[in-house]
Amino acid sequence: MALLFFGTDPNSGGGNCPAVWVDTATAEGPQLVLQGKFADAATRAACSQDSPPAHDEGVIRIPVRMVDQIRKACDAAEAASAQL
Repeated sequence: MALLFFGTDPNSGGGNCPAVWVDTATAEGPQLVLQGKFADAATRAACSQDSPPAHDEGVIRIPVRMVDQIRKACDAAEAASAQL
């Protein structure tokens, strides 16, 4: 596993979640790795109407203030994918 760290929520107050990484060493190509708070039951139920999570999936919340870190991680994942 080759995780590139892009940052945590600037309001987390201690480097806790949410956070974002890119894993550049997966068989399927680069992937985003996101850490966040589990969504509440009502949110999970609403999301399940559109895309029911598999047994090994979950619904998490990421604040909009993380967009910059996620955008940088997306750019890095795309760049890594182009190099394959």
